[in-house]
This record gives sequence, C-alpha cells and structure tokens, in this order.
Amino acid sequence: MGGRAFSFQAPLLWNQLPVWIQETDTISTFKIRLQTFLFAKAYNTHSLHYIYTSLSKPVGLPGIQEFTAMGLLDDRMIDYFDSENQAKVPKQEWMTECLPAHYWDKGTQSRKSKQQWFNISMGILMERMRHSESAPHVLQWMIGCEGQRQPDGTLRFVRGMWMYAYHGIDFLYFDNKTRDWVAPIQEAEPTKRKWDSVQGLKEYTKEYLENDCIDWLSKFVYHEQQQLKKAPPPEVYVFAKKAKVESNLILTCLATGFYPKDIIVKIRRNGRVLTADDGLTSSGVLPNNDETFQRRDHVEILKSDPSEFSCEVIHEATGVDVAKTWSKKLFIVSEPGPGALIPGVVAGVVVVVLAVAACVILYKKCILGKSSVLLCVIIVEWSSNVCLCIL
Repeated sequence: MGGRAFSFQAPLLWNQLPVWIQETDTISTFKIRLQTFLFAKAYNTHSLHYIYTSLSKPVGLPGIQEFTAMGLLDDRMIDYFDSENQAKVPKQEWMTECLPAHYWDKGTQSRKSKQQWFNISMGILMERMRHSESAPHVLQWMIGCEGQRQPDGTLRFVRGMWMYAYHGIDFLYFDNKTRDWVAPIQEAEPTKRKWDSVQGLKEYTKEYLENDCIDWLSKFVYHEQQQLKKAPPPEVYVFAKKAKVESNLILTCLATGFYPKDIIVKIRRNGRVLTADDGLTSSGVLPNNDETFQRRDHVEILKSDPSEFSCEVIHEATGVDVAKTWSKKLFIVSEPGPGALIPGVVAGVVVVVLAVAACVILYKKCILGKSSVLLCVIIVEWSSNVCLCIL
C-alpha cells in the first residue's frame, strides 16, 4: 500500500458483494486501494479478506444494518454476520461441510466483540471529529492477504491489507513493507501515536497478515478446490446473429456457468487464433446471479466466408479444454436472451439498481454526505481472534 494512489474506474461487486458508488468529486484513497486489492491480482493468486462496516445509528432502510461483517475468498462471499441476526453463518457449501460447529460459535462471539469495539471507536471518532449524533456516521475496517501459488503447491505471501476508513475517508492503515501505521489525515495522528506506543503491535500485525492470514487462505482454498472438482464444467455456445451490415454476421463464442473467473477463450478461423487486429472484441468476465461467471467474445465476419470458425474454451480450475466448431447449418441463431442462457445478468442488474437506489435515497435525505458513499459497502471480519486497540 504505502500511500500509493491507483487510478481506475470503480467496479461493481455483484450478487452478495456490495455496490461501489463512485462520485466524480470525491474518491477516497481507501476505496481505490481496496478496489485495487480486490481486482488487480496477479495470475495464479488467491485472496482472503474480511470487511466490517458500522453505522453510528440506524438508517431505517431495508438491507442496511448497523453492523455488517463478511469474509471473501477470491472475491466470493464465504461467511456473513450482521447486527440483526447476531450469528456468523456460512455462505458456501464447503464452509458448512468442512468447518465444525465450534468454529461458527467462536466466530459469532468474535464478531459480537468486534461490534462492541466498533461502537466504542465510533464514539471516540465522532467526538474527535466534532460530529453530532443527529446524522449517521460510518466506520469501516478491512484486513486480508493475497498469496501466489508456488511450484510445490503452497501459497506465498504477496501483500496484506489492514486499514480503516471513517465517513468514506482514509483514516489509518498499516504498511506491511515499512511496518508503520500511516495516518492520511490529521485527525488520525492521535491514534497513530497511541498505536505506535503499544509494544509489539506492529510485529503482531505483520505476523498476522503474512502468516496467520496465509494459513487460513491456504486451508480455505484447499477446501474450495475439493468442491470445484465436483463442479459442472463451463457451458460453451457458438452462434451468429445479424450485423448492421447486411452482408455480415456477428459470430459469438459464449462460455457461461464457470467459477473461478480465470478463463481463456479463443475464436479460430481455419485454425488461426483471431485477435483485436481481426476485429475481435470481448465482454470480459461478467457475473451471473448464481456466483458463477460468463464471457462472450465476438467477431464480425462475411456471410459468404467459407472458412471454418471454432471456439476454444480453457478453464484450468475445472480441467476443461473444449473446442466447438460453428456449423453453418445453424447459420443465424438468435442470441440467448435473459430468460435463456444467462438470467444472471438481468438479476445482477436488478441487485445493482436496488442498491444504488438505496444510496440515492440516503443521499437525498442528507443522511449521506459526499465523502460517506462507502455506506453502500457492506463490510467484514476475521476467522480467529484479532488484536484490536481502541482508536
């Protein structure tokens, strides 16, 4: 992290993941750094992180709790807790099957303790910032790590994250390279001085990110991969539809229903792989509503082209390498609609629209300020006990 600023458009976290709302006049480094951590991963890496969000008071809107916590493995929710249900629960089948009851009991107690910590810290920060109790305020925390697969199958620590934001603005974070607490704003300096004086806290934090987190990540990845062996392979479709130019067709290769999202899609013409120079375009990886993904690659061709066109899909996680040839007997096939192959896209859009609408309502009610758009991010925790110091 080290204070480095990254610049790219704020993405959407679909399905169970919350919606990131980007405002042109206020983009906190916290959001950018967090989004980079989630999406800018190197090849053959895995990530585990826990995110927490606490509100100073109820906002009276459905789906927005005073306290929320969830765990994400490779950007996929694996557990969840909120202040209404007061229980840490699994969100993946393998979490239910592989982890004993006492894991969930201890996890529930841990998150209840963290909820109390947030309540105390929120009061301290509101007093320090001279914020009134009339409007809700937001305190967030994210911790996690990323590991890269080694030739021997183990995961090597790549980077960690331990950071806090208040009202959508960076408050404090740990730079695991320099082993320093970094205070981006003046109001965080008292906390930095206090935490700097706690003997062993920096060493503990670094050890936690580089070892404990990677240990949990390795265990979770192993259990998930065992389940992936039973997962159905991606579905592959090759079809064509009319182009704007009467003499042309748009040939599409669609892979859908796969997880994780790393996938290779190739369209070939007489055996040669087509590229952007040939007019090839891609949708990139998009989410379905069942936590799987899809990708579409397109190329415009002449109706009269006698060449053989084929689509190859490689999904290493499930061991799939499928090649399908486009049969001109199919000639023009209507592109699968929302009710056919990919209902997840429509459902995903509905989720996003509803979440955005909730944030707009909050903003119009003046509950949210320009710097507190992170209210729309529902947030997380850690599996084992974590050392927390009062802010």
